[in-house]
Amino acid sequence: MRNFRIAIAGAALLAAVSCAKTAGIKAEIEGLSSADIVVRQQNVNRYDVVDTVKTDEAGRLSVRIPMEKGNPDFVYLYYGDRKIASLLLERGDKVKVTADTLGNYTVYGSPESERLGDVERRYSEFSASVDSLSAALVEAGLSSPEAKDINKEMTSLYLDYYRDCIRYVQANPFSLTVIPVFYQTVANSFYVFSQDTDAFIFEGICDSLSKVYPDSKYVRSLRNETDRRKSAMELNRRLETAESIGFPDISLPDMTGKKVKLSEVDAKVILVHFWTATSAEQKMFNLDVLKGIYADYHRKGLEIYQVAVDVDKPSWERTVTAQGLEWINVCDGLGAASPVLTMYNVSSLPVTYIIADGEMTGERVSDAASLRRVLNRLLK
Repeated sequence: MRNFRIAIAGAALLAAVSCAKTAGIKAEIEGLSSADIVVRQQNVNRYDVVDTVKTDEAGRLSVRIPMEKGNPDFVYLYYGDRKIASLLLERGDKVKVTADTLGNYTVYGSPESERLGDVERRYSEFSASVDSLSAALVEAGLSSPEAKDINKEMTSLYLDYYRDCIRYVQANPFSLTVIPVFYQTVANSFYVFSQDTDAFIFEGICDSLSKVYPDSKYVRSLRNETDRRKSAMELNRRLETAESIGFPDISLPDMTGKKVKLSEVDAKVILVHFWTATSAEQKMFNLDVLKGIYADYHRKGLEIYQVAVDVDKPSWERTVTAQGLEWINVCDGLGAASPVLTMYNVSSLPVTYIIADGEMTGERVSDAASLRRVLNRLLK
């Protein structure tokens, strides 16, 4: 008997530990009897099926979802192709959901899930209003007298909702419920947050969330999107100056942290060379080709503006020092996210562009022989 009691106690302890590593959901879905409900967990940009649960005759179900400590996750209940409830759960949560098959639901026991429900309801109301105005515009005709008023109303609707979203994310900087707000779209055509300056809002919220959820996959994804938007904003700014100087300008930090502007390089011919210090072959190109070229043509008017596409700046700096590269060496540490790659349409490394007398040339070189032929002609 004593061993039996110990076994029961051990089983209870194991169950308690197991429950502590999960989030529990109890749901009652109106109008469903013995129906399959699919439980999906968001994985950044896709939904993974984690379980399929059958309701009882009264539409009730119970399910537990494994959760990582300190990493809340978005969990959704689906009936067929219809999402009937959205939840933001963390380990240890025990929530109750009442729902119908039309997407109307209420959550108890999870403040974050309640916030997420409010976010989705506001977005649903906004989307319905946009769809209604779009239908009215089509019915009236794009060139009709009513079209101008409808477009004005639609613009006002969008701006009001956009400002409401800004207020929400700024009021909830430590809540993961801001993540879906940042990715909402208007009529599936463009993001609600589509302004260039939204990058700064993304960055501020991302910094706040990183303090609370440093290991969250959603925060990492938001950081990547933040960097992409900041790069695009910087790209647009730089492209505005390209027409006046004949080539896309670059201003990147050298090994001392001082920014060196390509347009301010005083040379008759400039080689803009993109490379990575992680490649042994490209490091050998520095020694076997570029150093000899620089020694022979620098006094004749050649300068090299070498852009390292690396994220490990200390390793890049060690390579430049070890190889004794005397020309201009710059790196922004953004790697493949650097906006200069888009500016110069760089899709593979290494690649060299040639600027002569302040204008981008169409010359493309691949080895020492082709490079010397071009320089002999340009630096007569």
